[in-house]
Amino acid sequence: MTRNTKKTNAVPEAAVEAPKAGRRRSSRAKGPSAIRRADPFFERESLKYELPLPSREYIEQILVDQGVPMSFDDLARALDITADELEHFDRRLRAMQRDGQLVRNRRDAYLIPDKADLIRGKVEGHPDGFGFLRRDDGGPDIFLGPKDMREVLHGDRVIVRIAGQDRRGRPEGKIVEILERANARVVGRVLNEHGVLLVVPENKRLAQDILVAPGGKKPTPGQVVTVELIEQPTKFAQPIGRVVEVLGNYADPGMEIEIALRKHDLPYEFSSETKAETRKLPLKVRKKDWVGREDITGLPLVTIDGETARDFDDAVYCERQGRGFRLIVAIADVSAYVETGSALDKDAYDRGNSVYFPRRVIPMLPEKLSNGLCSLNPQVERLCMVADMSISMTGVVKAYRFYPAVMFSHARLTYTKVAAALYEQDAAALEEVGGLLPQLQNLDKLFRVLLKARAKRGAIDFETTETRMIFDEGGKIERIVPEVRNDAHRLIEECMLAANVCASDFLQERNQAALYRVHEGPTPEKLEKLRGFLSEFGMGIGGGDEPRAKDYAALLDKVKERPDAQLLQTVMLRSLRQAVYSPDNLGHFGLAYDAYTHFTSPIRRYPDLLVHRAIKAALKSDSYQPGDWDEIGAHCSSTERRADEATRDVVSWLKCYYMQDRVGEEFSGSVSAVVPFGLFVALDDIFIEGLVHISDLGSDYFHFDETRHELAGERTNARFRLSDRVRVQLVRVDLETNKIDFRLIEGVSRPTERSGKTARDHAPVDAGSAAPTRRKGRSASEPAPRPAAERAPASRAGRGSKPKAAVRTEAPAARKSKPKAAAAAATSKKKGKRRG
Repeated sequence: MTRNTKKTNAVPEAAVEAPKAGRRRSSRAKGPSAIRRADPFFERESLKYELPLPSREYIEQILVDQGVPMSFDDLARALDITADELEHFDRRLRAMQRDGQLVRNRRDAYLIPDKADLIRGKVEGHPDGFGFLRRDDGGPDIFLGPKDMREVLHGDRVIVRIAGQDRRGRPEGKIVEILERANARVVGRVLNEHGVLLVVPENKRLAQDILVAPGGKKPTPGQVVTVELIEQPTKFAQPIGRVVEVLGNYADPGMEIEIALRKHDLPYEFSSETKAETRKLPLKVRKKDWVGREDITGLPLVTIDGETARDFDDAVYCERQGRGFRLIVAIADVSAYVETGSALDKDAYDRGNSVYFPRRVIPMLPEKLSNGLCSLNPQVERLCMVADMSISMTGVVKAYRFYPAVMFSHARLTYTKVAAALYEQDAAALEEVGGLLPQLQNLDKLFRVLLKARAKRGAIDFETTETRMIFDEGGKIERIVPEVRNDAHRLIEECMLAANVCASDFLQERNQAALYRVHEGPTPEKLEKLRGFLSEFGMGIGGGDEPRAKDYAALLDKVKERPDAQLLQTVMLRSLRQAVYSPDNLGHFGLAYDAYTHFTSPIRRYPDLLVHRAIKAALKSDSYQPGDWDEIGAHCSSTERRADEATRDVVSWLKCYYMQDRVGEEFSGSVSAVVPFGLFVALDDIFIEGLVHISDLGSDYFHFDETRHELAGERTNARFRLSDRVRVQLVRVDLETNKIDFRLIEGVSRPTERSGKTARDHAPVDAGSAAPTRRKGRSASEPAPRPAAERAPASRAGRGSKPKAAVRTEAPAARKSKPKAAAAAATSKKKGKRRG
């Protein structure tokens, strides 16, 4: 097979296949031949070009029908390609090769990858030098050894062939062709090694250091820089890059965010076209903007958000309507200013969502829109899209309608003030809300009704501990405090859920395609593991092979008073899948909705903006089609995960910085995760998580039991399980890798009692526990709340090799000789110095 290690053949097809004006050829004056008209997608191609080339699908069909690889000449003859079309046809084939639809073998013949048992996918690197192929077809991952990983980087798209199995029995692949390079720029720290400048990537999945080429900016060792790759890695050479940006020193204030932005390829600057469009926008609602809108400025709508919020997506109003309620949820009408296909729209799509770092926000829209013209600020007119709902005393939406309107926010309230006024009768809060109190009381009454409907529906409500970072003047953490989520938070959440459900129903009724927020139930594999775990406690979950949310909710209610409730809840949460955006409505398992979409946050989420446009089109009996809905859904899901990963990196670094002066101190905590290489422990009070490596658990061989979430000693029968209470000592903080390491001082105090065969596991009860740090809220410094049922636990990749389900043992630490231990410590110290 030929191997494309550089993108020399990656010719953009759009630049090749010119529109009608550039494709006139005399040889086709009499029209396409019968062979060309046999193309199943001839009509589609004809809409784009006056004299279309064969479609990609038709080319693939011809190759499949022939059953053998075909040379360029053979393909051209088979498809009746004329002489003056050869160049364009060649470029189409190259574009298909770039996208992995075709492969050329050593004889320069084209073939279908699937027919040659070739597999396409994306490379996922590992800090230890090996990697995996995440297959496009969703099949099991394929192991890539260090030798193959030498010529690719994390994120590259490749074609591989299965070449056998690795020592663990996993399929092992050999790279046949590199389709696409993912890393054009890399952020890292400069290292001077024997007079040679290297850049050590911040992304540890990029396991190769980058040689610094002359001609760029002149950094000093230890500084953080961005390099532009001018040579990708090959079998025989590491990547080469030119320094294009010097960010500063590693411990500079805000550096952790600058690194995260570049490490995760987060767009953080708006294009010049977007800036130009933004400048042309008005500063306030104009008279002409009222056309076609209802006037609801007389309604006392209010916004209720966190204290530090600056972008206000939603406002609410509630009044009694007969025996039920009328609820109005007014949402910022971003679609009135961000037109489809505009530069603003393109930048918003690329970002996908706003990213909320501690002390800094990377908005999806320019500040003039996000904090100004679109934000539902108090005492100003704003354009909005309204969900106007009639809700019965049983919490059922009897009727609803959507319409564009102009609103006037009468107050900017906070969760704290609303809770103080409604539930604490605080005099100062009551004075501040003044005449708005009756409608707030109506909102609270409706909230109680919706809560009962939620319980009846069987929605899952996991209890989690949210945290907030308090910073000093230098921008570093002063302390971490639990974030109290009061009923005012829940009140607004229920109002938003009602509006989102009505939006999904509205679009479904009118057969308008859109992005749904999809949260599927547990996979059969995860369900089997959950049932196996629960059986250890003499418990089970209802619903048979397809449990529903109410089965989870019933079990949560059953265990909530148990001392091991935190353990059981955590395992139940981890059995669920992550929520995604998709045009296929598969329902929302956690919220127990048959259909659910996001409508309420278009300032900070692109899917919500698409839903607004779809609703507007449906109101006009039109159809909205922005492109390939599947592709858009996958992109928005990806940008959401990217934002979560970047935020997690920043928070982890800040926590490491906070803990670096506390090495040697002892802490109490709970086991928050059990993995093949040790235990993650979440500390009480300060909500920071670190690793107790398996070698520090004692002089024994420990085996990992994935079903029980347990590490068990072979000789001593010592066991460490999720939620166990332990006491640890902080022994190491690594700012470079964002890792915190503990040493076990004492354990295990276990709040869990099993039944049956495991009755020997009885232990003293200690119900205390702490949850891993999570961030939540609807403020400018924290991301908006998502229902707990759709959250997925944070990944702990990079702390060891890829976890496996089979039993794993580790040699006991006590058997390591002192000279070897000293050598290992010296090596670790030397490596830390080198990376610093």
